[in-house]
Amino acid sequence: MNRTIRNYYVLPCCLLLLNLLNTLITYKARMIADGILRTFVVMGMVLFGSSLVAFLLSPGIEALVHTIHQASRRRAGVAGETAFYLGLGLVVFWLYFRANTLGAASILPPAWRNPSR
Repeated sequence: MNRTIRNYYVLPCCLLLLNLLNTLITYKARMIADGILRTFVVMGMVLFGSSLVAFLLSPGIEALVHTIHQASRRRAGVAGETAFYLGLGLVVFWLYFRANTLGAASILPPAWRNPSR
């Protein structure tokens, strides 16, 4: 069961978060005027973000799911695990909704937004 959840829910959610991170990287890279430097920065940040998702975020979410699964079995069945999955899906959906309707700047804190031109 744990492998199925990883392959069909947790990993796709992490990939969606990686894609969102790539959107933010592209947004922030607009501040760099030099095209070659901007390309190097975007490529480096995407490689770093991919590594972050592959080696930290995905295993971290899996470990959290495993902990919740074991705790929920002792307490209330699969209710805690289901609530976690629903929460993860809602957070990813909300972030995508904001980024697609209001722009990438809408999910960043005000201090991190690009200056207006």
